[in-house]
Amino acid sequence: MIINSTEYLKKNTEAAPLAVFRIFFGIMMLISIIRFWSYGWIDKLYIQPKFFFSYYGFEWVKPLGIYTYVIFILCGVSTIFITLGYQYRIAIITFFLSFTYIELLDKTTYLNHYYFISLLSFILIFLPANAYYSLDAKIKGVSYQSIPSWTIDALKLLLGIVYFYAGLAKLNSDWLIKAMPLKIWLPSKYDVPLLGELMQQEWMHYLFSYSGMIYDLTIPLLLLYRKTRPFAFILVVVFHVLTRVLFPIGMFPYIMIVSTLVFFDSGFHHKVLRNISKIFKINKAQFDTDKVLEIIPQKNKILFTTLILFFVIQFLFPFRYLLYPGELFWTEEGYRFSWRVMLMEKAGYANFKIVDGETKKRFYVDNDDFLTVFQQKQMATQPDFILEYAQYLKKHFENQGHQNVQVFVESYVALNGRLSTPYIDPQIDLGKQKESFKHKKWIIPFNDEIKGL
Repeated sequence: MIINSTEYLKKNTEAAPLAVFRIFFGIMMLISIIRFWSYGWIDKLYIQPKFFFSYYGFEWVKPLGIYTYVIFILCGVSTIFITLGYQYRIAIITFFLSFTYIELLDKTTYLNHYYFISLLSFILIFLPANAYYSLDAKIKGVSYQSIPSWTIDALKLLLGIVYFYAGLAKLNSDWLIKAMPLKIWLPSKYDVPLLGELMQQEWMHYLFSYSGMIYDLTIPLLLLYRKTRPFAFILVVVFHVLTRVLFPIGMFPYIMIVSTLVFFDSGFHHKVLRNISKIFKINKAQFDTDKVLEIIPQKNKILFTTLILFFVIQFLFPFRYLLYPGELFWTEEGYRFSWRVMLMEKAGYANFKIVDGETKKRFYVDNDDFLTVFQQKQMATQPDFILEYAQYLKKHFENQGHQNVQVFVESYVALNGRLSTPYIDPQIDLGKQKESFKHKKWIIPFNDEIKGL
């Protein structure tokens, strides 16, 4: 096994796929930043709110007021440098740090594809994406047409994990037996041209559920196998375009379509680079050399150790929910960062009560005074949001001079079409509870069962 691993690490391949991936990644990220800015979301999501929900352990990451725009400028400029392959290492590190900082500003905006971009940009820090067809290569006068095969396989592995784990997550009774939550979402798409009428049919809900599960589980293998790759890419395009038409998930479908191009052989990517060269009058021949970039494990122990640890975490982290009791979809303990994409529809109501522990005088909080509509929607169905908000309310009213402040919540949640039921124990003073990785015992147990992974 050691010999096989050693031999694998010595294998080389064309650098063109990694160069194309770098270029398209940079372009897609630049478009995403411009789109985010043009829609006014920086102001709406990171400047206007009075309160921001933090990730546990990252409470120190806060918006910088009007200077939050500077972080987005840094992020946007770095994407240009990444695309050009200029000062690549500095550019990709800058992008990773700035993008991840933005992602951590408020967990209200958490999306799987933001997490995916952070992981992808992190792994690109360690890959020689500027070795070929880049300004760095031109300026240094050294272009490597061949690079270690593992540098491209690492990207394929990360994409495979995202797809496969998303498929595993769909192996549950709500998705397969009840076609939930698609049975809730799809009928609302009655105005979609050509498809609107079909979205009302129950058989279509089940077709989407099963085809989505099969697609996620099989697409990595279909992309790896050369004979099925063209068919698989057509499936990728159809799947993600259809997803974009039916659901408002931004740039993610296009990012996934472009990313899967890395599975194609070098001949395809050389054609892409030749077309780019024609458009921008670039002499591609100057990069086509016989030079091979060698990355020797014995001399790059930190690099290889980091990558191995990274993938071990990616394989294990989605299963951390097994450490918690109760229904995952209900408690959401271990739900985030596990590639559980569009699996549930939750609607909730949370009414907070402030009580003087001694006099028992009480009053109810108007959430509109502290949270945006979007924040309230997210908060009402997620226990860690509810706890953090309760802690904030306790400090806020203590600072206003209130004594012996206790915080209780009357909370009800409906999950995947079920009737709304009590969510948080109304007798528990949330002001005394502390956030941790431990199970939140004050979540009222789920009164149903969802079977599956």
